Amino acid sequence: MFVEPGIDSERTPRWARSLNPSQLAAASHAEGSLLIVAGAGTGKTGTLAARVARLIDDGIAPSRILLLTFTRRAAQELLTRAGQLGSGPETDKVWGGTFHSVANRLLRMHGRGVGLDPAFTVIDQADAVELFGLVRANRVDTSGVRFPKKETIAAIYDRVVGTQRPLGDVVRAEFPWVVGQLEALPPIFEDYTRRKRTRRVLDYTDLLLFWRGMLASPEIGGEVAGRFDHVLVDEFQDTDPIQADIIHLLGDHGCVVTAVGDDAQSIYGFRAATVANMWTFEERRPDSARVTLEDNYRSIGPILDVANDVLAQSDQHFDKVLRPVRRGERRPTLTVAHDEMAQARVVADTILELREEGLALAEQAVLFRTGYHADLLELELGRRDIPFVKWGGLKFLEAAHVKDLVSLLRVLDNPWDELAWNRVLRMLSGVGPASVRNAFAAMGLGDDDERAPAIIDPLTRFLDAEIPLPSAARDEADSLRDALRTCRGEGGDEPDVAAQVEQLGHWCESAFDRRYDRPEMRRRSASAPGLGGGVHLAQPFPHRTHPRTARLDGRPGRRAPCR
Repeated sequence: MFVEPGIDSERTPRWARSLNPSQLAAASHAEGSLLIVAGAGTGKTGTLAARVARLIDDGIAPSRILLLTFTRRAAQELLTRAGQLGSGPETDKVWGGTFHSVANRLLRMHGRGVGLDPAFTVIDQADAVELFGLVRANRVDTSGVRFPKKETIAAIYDRVVGTQRPLGDVVRAEFPWVVGQLEALPPIFEDYTRRKRTRRVLDYTDLLLFWRGMLASPEIGGEVAGRFDHVLVDEFQDTDPIQADIIHLLGDHGCVVTAVGDDAQSIYGFRAATVANMWTFEERRPDSARVTLEDNYRSIGPILDVANDVLAQSDQHFDKVLRPVRRGERRPTLTVAHDEMAQARVVADTILELREEGLALAEQAVLFRTGYHADLLELELGRRDIPFVKWGGLKFLEAAHVKDLVSLLRVLDNPWDELAWNRVLRMLSGVGPASVRNAFAAMGLGDDDERAPAIIDPLTRFLDAEIPLPSAARDEADSLRDALRTCRGEGGDEPDVAAQVEQLGHWCESAFDRRYDRPEMRRRSASAPGLGGGVHLAQPFPHRTHPRTARLDGRPGRRAPCR
């Protein structure tokens, strides 16, 4: 069945009305697993949304559909579009989200089956690096020897776990300057893992490892996978080996797997993603069918001609030829610049030429891989008085002052969270690594403690026991104790999270004055009510190196947050 896009027929399901033949074949596929090879601009999002809507229309309970994407926004967009194409509010019951968010949710429900306390805390990448720093400082004597920094150790660990390759192979191939310290790394990794377990914290990779472990468990694997009848995965070319294992284990337990991706758009190898997951999909799922989407709705013919010619030179790829739906004759140009400064001048010249041709500045964009690649271009645009806005910067929850406040909330939720305590104690005047180690010892956060947590938790010890701190920190520590006691509900009912945020935010103000430039902006967001109640607190902070950013059309621009 093919319905011309835009035709409305009462006999045609809503989800099928705007699909071309290939998209319709993908959305309506019924038997076995499915690999959708979706070329760039071929409408994969609409196809995946239509498939979700079709499954619901066919009687699949929405709560038994799992939709995995790489961003929350992508999941929300897919489910919104699926709702518009089908049963509307029913899509709210679909399990949609990132691999990590779904893993977090499932581990809270089933984690005890693999020995995991469901009251764990999740640490982000920056916290994981800090934990490696603590382990490194206590495990390795670096005097007189050049030992890898904590960031390098964390990167090696992530690479080993993410790619599932032996440590020696990873170090020799990607970190050759660390080969001399190779034997010192396994004990550091063991300490890092032990500290996480005794403190009830997981890093992002742990979420995936434990999810895979649950699915591989003979005791609970069937129960966990049995929650779902269908699992659909977006951007499958960007999955790493652990994520691919999770998908295939779900399939082995009876879930119908739909994987969507484009092997020509695999660019996240530096994060352990491997396009081989797409190329081996049909080997691991022998029951699968393949549908290829080739009608491109985004670009014109001359651009697609270049893309097809480049792709054809690849030694290994899925056969596809992108066909243009849009008409246009303007050919792309390739300009080779002598150096980065010359490149910036060429870009600025082109922007002004297009403006003279009638293309407004607001309709032009310059793309770059990472923020620092734009530095020279920004200088050139500023020199020529070309207004612009730079999109990017830290996420709100990654800003240093927000992590300070969140660390205080974390020690309330999990008093054994060593990383959170490290950040909290370092907020006090005069507290450095040595003071933190002394405080940890007094609070029962021993370096090599493999025992189960003691009856008296570290927060209680901090509030009630004599903790060795520098004299400059004692008054601040006393006021912090008062704030934490209030948030703990001592002497009354425990306040809700919003009230805790307000109380701790007030305490943070003096710390921000000492630690950061422009502290008034940070105080404003930290003391604003609602972080725990769902009110968005993001406040824009002027980027120090780009004080005059503006939109290309000259209106005031949104500025990137500073750290």
